[in-house]
Amino acid sequence: MSDLSSPVAIVGAGVSGLACAVHLHESGVPVQVFEAGREVGGRVRTDLVDGFRIDRGFQVLPTAYPEVQAMLDLGALALGRFTPGALVHRGGRCARFLDPARRPRELPRTLASGVMPIADQLRVLALRRRATRGTLAELYARPDRPALASLRDCGFGTSAIERFFRPFFAGVFLERELTTSSRLLEFAFRSFALGDAALPADGMAAIPRQLAARLPAGAVRTHARVEEIEAGALRVAGERIEAEAIVVATDGEAARRLVPALPALRHNATACLSFAAKADPVGEPVLVLDGEASGPVNHLCVPSTVAPSYAPAGQALVSASTIGNPGESDAALELTVRAQLTGWFGGAVAGWRLLRIDRVARALPRQPVGWLDPVERAVQFGPRLFVCGDHRDIGSLHGALRAGRRAAHAVAAALGVAQERRAS
Repeated sequence: MSDLSSPVAIVGAGVSGLACAVHLHESGVPVQVFEAGREVGGRVRTDLVDGFRIDRGFQVLPTAYPEVQAMLDLGALALGRFTPGALVHRGGRCARFLDPARRPRELPRTLASGVMPIADQLRVLALRRRATRGTLAELYARPDRPALASLRDCGFGTSAIERFFRPFFAGVFLERELTTSSRLLEFAFRSFALGDAALPADGMAAIPRQLAARLPAGAVRTHARVEEIEAGALRVAGERIEAEAIVVATDGEAARRLVPALPALRHNATACLSFAAKADPVGEPVLVLDGEASGPVNHLCVPSTVAPSYAPAGQALVSASTIGNPGESDAALELTVRAQLTGWFGGAVAGWRLLRIDRVARALPRQPVGWLDPVERAVQFGPRLFVCGDHRDIGSLHGALRAGRRAAHAVAAALGVAQERRAS
């Protein structure tokens, strides 16, 4: 155990801050986490609403993320898994487009789906080989350009892009123009090719709760908003608390309030409508994409079919997500969403009960060309002042965990505490 006179203070109990705290604690460094909200998790939250588990916006756990595999006990999360691929809604029907490498028995139906020409389906396999080849460091060093330009450079035609790639990756990056870095596109493609998209039985909030459980009792203070950072201390509700080092682990905009040296960030937004239905309108644990840009819903799924604990027995939870935060009122948004989904699933949609609308304005940092130059964005902003979060890495659960680990190593180095490094 370290002989430090004060703990390391971590501002924010989101996934990145908790990861930082776990790494430091398990290296013998005392930590104290201050969370403004009522519980841990930040954006990774789940609420119980009338017996339904509703995540804050549509989220999934990609099991192939290296930091996920290193940091989480996946078995303890009792994961439900999505079918790899998607159903693409267009022309009044859903066409199956599943990963032929992982669902070879589905290959005839996938080839006949009409989602994209057979030549483009072969290009999907070529893209899969490229994305899964080599190390992540090699992937990050590849030439960078907008994701859409990269897909066109690969030879994909308009139908493949508009029916599948645009809605699929819009759901990943939360932007339809696909201006996100092509390195991020390959990283995401690699992750979905090598692992599953999954949901914990207790909702996505089970992830931060599992991390928090690795900390000693009392290490996390909730309802504790940090008002100001001073040299070697911070103020919480007027109280001055000394710290050996301070790690700001909030989202980028909130972090700039405490660390003005941080560059300004732009974020992508989403709105997610959660409905209670009497039956699953899809019939399997798979993502449904809007393959004809009929909007406002870009993608839809039934989380309770992926993980049955998301809904009470005999009911289904339907989750429909937009790209961006629509400007109309909640009531108007609900009407346009119901009209679109009635075209998909018929009159049964009228009987769905709206449970909640989540509007997430800062869901994900924008990650344009050059985002990974350098790959490891700075986490140290003073002799004993540090910052972590997905805005310091790849905007993803992997990036949040990885930034937390990097910040912990930087803190340990500053304090002269040895830490074991993990490859990433």
